[in-house]
Amino acid sequence: MTIFSLALTVLIGILSFVLFFHVSNFLLDYFGKRSSKIFKLENSLRVVIFIAPAFIVLFVFIIYPVFETIRLSFYDKIGREFLGWSNYAWAIKDPDFRRSILNNFGWLLIVPTLSTFFGLVIANLADRIWWGTIAKSIIFMPMAISFVGAGVIWKFIYDYRGPGDEQIGLLNAIVVALGFEPQAWLTIPIWNNLFLMAIMIWIQTGLALVIFSAALRSIPSETLDAARIDGASELKIFWSIIIPYLQQTILVIWTIITILVLKVFDIIYAMTNGQWQTEVLANLMYDWMFRGGGDSGRGSVLAFCIMIGVIPILGWNLYQHRKEQKI
Repeated sequence: MTIFSLALTVLIGILSFVLFFHVSNFLLDYFGKRSSKIFKLENSLRVVIFIAPAFIVLFVFIIYPVFETIRLSFYDKIGREFLGWSNYAWAIKDPDFRRSILNNFGWLLIVPTLSTFFGLVIANLADRIWWGTIAKSIIFMPMAISFVGAGVIWKFIYDYRGPGDEQIGLLNAIVVALGFEPQAWLTIPIWNNLFLMAIMIWIQTGLALVIFSAALRSIPSETLDAARIDGASELKIFWSIIIPYLQQTILVIWTIITILVLKVFDIIYAMTNGQWQTEVLANLMYDWMFRGGGDSGRGSVLAFCIMIGVIPILGWNLYQHRKEQKI
């Protein structure tokens, strides 16, 4: 029944837009023949007709929520009483907020860097072996898994049973086989964040791999051959030719993964639910916005902080893009 409702909703949406365009164009043609003013503005009106639905969707689902979130951040938990900067003062003093900021910085430093690096190295190596296509397919496969699904899979890998019990978690099974004591990996502060980051790296390396595989083919083979003839080692070629040549591609991939990391929620929610000092801004926002009766004021402050974190990254990427276009 759910699939039928979803299909029906999509069908109604498509038919509504088709009907909108046909009716609006018919009216424009009809009145354009009868009015010289409308006839002169016909091309401009057609442009407005085509972009109006997109602007409406943009306003309803992006622009309006942004301004409403900012407004709610200055009000109480139910959005009625104006509190001024009280919610922001609370956030600065709250230890959970400060810990979330530190955890987010850790994710931002480690995940995009390692995902981009591993993707580039694997893409470069896979092109040199006959089974490289198979290797790429296997590494890209996690991209087809949702973050929640990946969290469930890795939860079994990190699973912990008490000493003496049979370990069903892969990591603890290996540890016990080597003669060590099993560990509750997800409860160890600092290390548990690294274990969670490994899941994101596992997923996003596939994305970087696919993009880099396409970008590597754009490097002139003559340049690489000339470097080899001059005696440059493969490592020297990688650092001195390949990386500089793919600088813009690296920037794009790093930006995409960074934005995903800023919004990371699913993995942590499925694995630890933010416990044991693993919470990030998105999890903290969810807790304040929807749990315990909810607090739309404090939740909106946290959502606004996430948005502020994304803006400099997008701005820098846009600046680099415009700078490249001028060259």
